Amino acid sequence: MNFMHLLHGGLDRRTAIFLGILFTFSLGVSAMNQLGTPGTSFHASSFLVSVLGKYLTYALLALSVDLVWGFCGVLSLGHGAFFALGGYAMGMYLMRQIGSRGVYGNPDLPDFMVFLNWQELPWFWIGFDQFWFAALMVVVAPGALAFAFGWFAFRSRVTGVYLSIITQALTFALMLAFFRNDMGFGGNNGLTDFKDILGYDIQSDSTRVGLLMASAFALGIGFIFCRALVNSKFGKVLIAVRDAESRTRFLGYRAENYKLLVWTISAAMAGVAGALYVPQVGIINPSEFSPANSIEIVVWVAIGGRGTLIGAAIGGVLVNFGKSVFTGVFPELWLFALGGLFIASTLFLPKGIVGVFERISKRWRYPISKLNSRELNSGS
Repeated sequence: MNFMHLLHGGLDRRTAIFLGILFTFSLGVSAMNQLGTPGTSFHASSFLVSVLGKYLTYALLALSVDLVWGFCGVLSLGHGAFFALGGYAMGMYLMRQIGSRGVYGNPDLPDFMVFLNWQELPWFWIGFDQFWFAALMVVVAPGALAFAFGWFAFRSRVTGVYLSIITQALTFALMLAFFRNDMGFGGNNGLTDFKDILGYDIQSDSTRVGLLMASAFALGIGFIFCRALVNSKFGKVLIAVRDAESRTRFLGYRAENYKLLVWTISAAMAGVAGALYVPQVGIINPSEFSPANSIEIVVWVAIGGRGTLIGAAIGGVLVNFGKSVFTGVFPELWLFALGGLFIASTLFLPKGIVGVFERISKRWRYPISKLNSRELNSGS
């Protein structure tokens, strides 16, 4: 697969518009935070910067689900596990950076290990004092798990609702495991009390702006890559597998290999989203593995527009913005509202929000094309 040809396939008009809006908005909010006068309407608070950065990580997570569900037909109800694994990899690095500044002042062990009377750092924590190693694990940990899971699942021809149930069982099993104190990941409390990242104070405005821009950059790169991938020959085969897997196999394609590759790529993207999420919210705990979280991701994609990429990103941002507003007013009713949105989108918006705009644009173009056809007929 030629890289330059793949990259060119992702730089179309829709991608350019999406990237333009993404970076204009992100740069605008960053400038308002750094240059605006506090207390005025031209100032963006640090809280707003962190919330927007969190929304962008959700958009990247939704993008990863749309890649495997919208274009390959694999409905994952376990992508929250890959998101959480990437988050834990980043959280372990941030915990190692605390050093002797923790509550117990131990330069080698995180506070929760001292509290639980651990005598030495577990072997799987070794190397997380280096950012490059943590960044590598952000991709490798969820990618390796996805590859191992997909190797057995796809080669066993597990498909449809059975595969979805297995993915949900996977994330539930991981949630139960990470809740255990003897696992070495902080148990129920998880990892928190982070101090800095790459030597910069994690609470400072400039660091929060940097994390926001890093999230925007990751989303932009992820969108370009996904767009290029689905527009390539590889992407066409993925769509064929989604629409008619048995016919695709009959033509000589190894459908399980295509599924496995896109599944692994999708998991790695989710891990990157989780890694960017953690320093912006300041905590990672086993609740991120909750099966309900993975189901919610699917709802984002469905509402935004499955199989459109841009719709998944929009859904990830808009639904979570609605969640922030709605839970502030009626917190106990949010799950009912989310379920209602999913049912409404399934019944009335099968192509999501993006599908509505596509229908409107076609209606605007239709009278022009109809007028041109009448002119041609009259001229003949």
